[in-house]
Amino acid sequence: MLNQTSLNEAAAFKGLYDIVVRLRAPDGCPWDREQTPASLRGDLIEETYECVEAIDQKDPPHVREELGDIFLLATMLSYMHEQEGLFSVSDVLSQVSEKLIRRHPHVFGELTGKDRAGAEDPARALTSAEVLTNWARIKVEQEGREPKDSLLDEVSRGLPPLDRAWQLQKKAAKAGFDWPDLPGVLGKIGEELEEAREAIQDGQRERIEAELGDLLFSVVNLCRFLKVEPSLALRRTNSKFTGRFKYMEKRMKETGQELKGENLALMDSFWEEAKKQVP
Repeated sequence: MLNQTSLNEAAAFKGLYDIVVRLRAPDGCPWDREQTPASLRGDLIEETYECVEAIDQKDPPHVREELGDIFLLATMLSYMHEQEGLFSVSDVLSQVSEKLIRRHPHVFGELTGKDRAGAEDPARALTSAEVLTNWARIKVEQEGREPKDSLLDEVSRGLPPLDRAWQLQKKAAKAGFDWPDLPGVLGKIGEELEEAREAIQDGQRERIEAELGDLLFSVVNLCRFLKVEPSLALRRTNSKFTGRFKYMEKRMKETGQELKGENLALMDSFWEEAKKQVP
């Protein structure tokens, strides 16, 4: 029997679903009716990143708003397929619920951890690593997914390049293909930086691109080695750069100076001020 909280959540989702149905109706909103799954791909990515930004800012009201936008897009995309008779919104929800239960037998079933000898130990819960190993087995044995030819095939090609590099390196490291220590990782960055310098001196555009790609890849590997997500680190730096630039921009306006190369010395001085104001 559902408790009151569950009833409230069910009613809230039903309300969202009914709104989407109304918007997509023949007499609904022209813009919403014109949308297709393909047209909403960019919105889905944008709203996801906006939600990540809100989480980084530790802003619960903003997180709540952005999660609402993601729920809306997920519901609308599901309903579009429902309109085409391909699958229903309830199919989507039922499938993910069934998958969660199937992939968590240690929670909803009787699977337990193992002792050091490999024997079942009901008193010990699975570790995170064991859970992931079990997920991989379930995908093949219960869900009928074909085993990948390569571990790296498990990493989506649709990821942004920075995130894909991060995931590729994590997969390789999981298989034991990893640096033994931090000096090796740092040394590789130095090696790639020197090769990038040589490419720049040669002036060959294609080689420059290749070497800079290698350099970026090696820096991502340093992030992975230190357990720092590169996209989050870069997002933080982007935010910091934006804040400092806006400060410098404001100070230039206050002094009646334009943002141009001839005023670089003044811009640099205001940039140093900004570094103290926007850490």
